[in-house]
Amino acid sequence: MIIGTAGHIDHGKTTLVRALTGVDTDRLPEEKARGISIELGYAYAPVPQGGVLGFVDVPGHERLVHTMVAGACGIDFALLTVAADDGVMPQTLEHLAIIDLLGVSAGAVALTKIDRVASQRTQEVTAQVRAALAATPLAGALVFPIDATDTGCPGLAALRQHLYELATRAPVHEANGLFRLAVDRVFTLPGHGTLAAGTVFSGQVRSGDIVVVMPGKLSARVRSLHAQSRPAEVGRTGERCALALTGVAKDDLARGHWLADPRVFIASNRLDVRLHFLREVDAPVKAWSPVHVHLGTAHRVAHVVPLEPGRLAAGDSMRVQLVFDAPVCATCGERFIVRDAQGRHSGSQPSRLSSG
Repeated sequence: MIIGTAGHIDHGKTTLVRALTGVDTDRLPEEKARGISIELGYAYAPVPQGGVLGFVDVPGHERLVHTMVAGACGIDFALLTVAADDGVMPQTLEHLAIIDLLGVSAGAVALTKIDRVASQRTQEVTAQVRAALAATPLAGALVFPIDATDTGCPGLAALRQHLYELATRAPVHEANGLFRLAVDRVFTLPGHGTLAAGTVFSGQVRSGDIVVVMPGKLSARVRSLHAQSRPAEVGRTGERCALALTGVAKDDLARGHWLADPRVFIASNRLDVRLHFLREVDAPVKAWSPVHVHLGTAHRVAHVVPLEPGRLAAGDSMRVQLVFDAPVCATCGERFIVRDAQGRHSGSQPSRLSSG
């Protein structure tokens, strides 16, 4: 099971992941110096009954929403963190909307920093959280009051046990379809060469397989792989995998690329989609409006061309064509996020794609 954090900046996401896994996902010097997450972080924890929990820790700053979406696009379970002293904040709601639009319907809430407030405040914020979740798929999510700095905190132990139990009951992802992996991290290791990591969206991959980097059609061979942070011969749908590749250099890959079976994608500058605008956003989209598109782990700018009469306003749904300056890749049924040109609103979104 892949768990993704969500929530406002400084609400304790990274501290919570460290308490659950023993791993500090803030690895950059700038993150250490500023005390905030800037990049995606990754951690794993074994489940006593067998298997591994994978964690993707996302930044909470409003200017890093594009990074948050890249981390959230392949998760199974959302771990929303809300600080008891602050309560529900703007990025709490925006992250919650993104999770909803990406189709993540399972989750839990960690009510963090309870050591800083009185019990009455904890109850007040719990009510805030339940109100915020009421109209979302997470309406019935459990809320765990937590002091993540206290290893003996009962709420922390209860959350950990809850995650273990869910992992043992989680349905196995069917490894159907052709292989495709959304790349969110590229790095090198001595003796391994170029490695690309991400979540497998469909199919499976084995050592020795030939994959292509899309868009771009560069071919590479899988030299070896890790699945859920363990050496493996095969990586399957729903697992986080790191592939050691030959035939490509580190500079040939970046977040936003796909690694895929050569038959999966045809890159295109145009995607025909159904775009839905959130009710909370009041700015209409006009013909040729520029928008930010978050598709898989990619962040691109496109222009909107309506395919139906009328104007897309808050709460509306319309078929449109997204026109990109450079080719992108998508499959039918893919969900994505669109934000306005200023990147202020995560408005339009859970849409059906077909490559144009």
